[in-house]
Amino acid sequence: MAETFQLGVDTFGDVTLSADGQPLSQAQVLRNVVEEAVIADQVGLDAFGVGEHHRPDFAISTPEVVLAAIAVRTKRILLGSAVTVLSTDEPVRVFQRFSTLDALSNGRAEVILGRGSFTESYPLFGYDLSDYNELFEDKLRLFVELLKPGGVTWSGSTRPPLQGQVIYPPVENGTLRAWVGVGGSPESVVRAARYGLPLTLAIIGGSPERFKPFVDLYRQSLQQLGQPERPIAVHSPGHVAATDELAKEQLWPHYQAMFTRIGRERGWPPTTREQFEREAGPQGALCVGSPETVATKIARTVKALGLARVNVKYSAGTLPHDLMVRSIELLGTAVASRVRELVLG
Repeated sequence: MAETFQLGVDTFGDVTLSADGQPLSQAQVLRNVVEEAVIADQVGLDAFGVGEHHRPDFAISTPEVVLAAIAVRTKRILLGSAVTVLSTDEPVRVFQRFSTLDALSNGRAEVILGRGSFTESYPLFGYDLSDYNELFEDKLRLFVELLKPGGVTWSGSTRPPLQGQVIYPPVENGTLRAWVGVGGSPESVVRAARYGLPLTLAIIGGSPERFKPFVDLYRQSLQQLGQPERPIAVHSPGHVAATDELAKEQLWPHYQAMFTRIGRERGWPPTTREQFEREAGPQGALCVGSPETVATKIARTVKALGLARVNVKYSAGTLPHDLMVRSIELLGTAVASRVRELVLG
């Protein structure tokens, strides 16, 4: 169990609805995300993450630009991606963008590196999905070298080699915080341990306790590879309101529409209210309810997995901006302190 605990929030810039029920422009959604981050900072949440996508239903395609806008409006909250699709990006440029963000935010930048659960970026940027594993492995190996001070010497299969190359701007103090995002593959867990990087598990369905074998594998792999202990975080969806019933009724239609739409793309059946209630229950991944209910659920997951952080994805499809703002406020003013009380005593 970590000696400290952080509670953060994530968004993909889900395209929401206006007061008259029409979809907002992606431009307005991006402006709303900045305001949501400012509120997250004001209410004392520890981290704010934005995820990279290239789809009509998610507005954020360049996390670092959004985070830079947030950096100049906030004072203390950590700012990171959730995730950056490293497989279809240039590792040197990713490092440069986040080291720039780190400078602008006075050391608050972090990056979660992943392969992405959506695949739109592969054809968009000219990559072949058949190279899915090789692209990430090769580029992650380079990124780990970029995290070290001094010049970079590296060779691989996905770009020309580097010889003593110094990358600018360097991180001003210490090392850029970098995590590996994992959806539940043992190979990915071991890879994170091999490179000595902290682990973020995406738990969007089912019991969080079923991820305990991955946590154990990660910690065992760190030990066997001679790596120091690293923090583990979980990313899960959620929504907070005054009561359990109000939170569920606010979230349900937007949750249903989003998961049914994505499920249709992936060959899943439509999402049912029974499935929603199961995920919202004590054994599900969905952190929805009153502050006490959500805090209790998060605390149970933290204890079961020995987590250092939980990142709650507060956006859910077309869930309106004002409801997301209230959820962020409750997470910061009521849930975070209650989780620490339950976990740390």
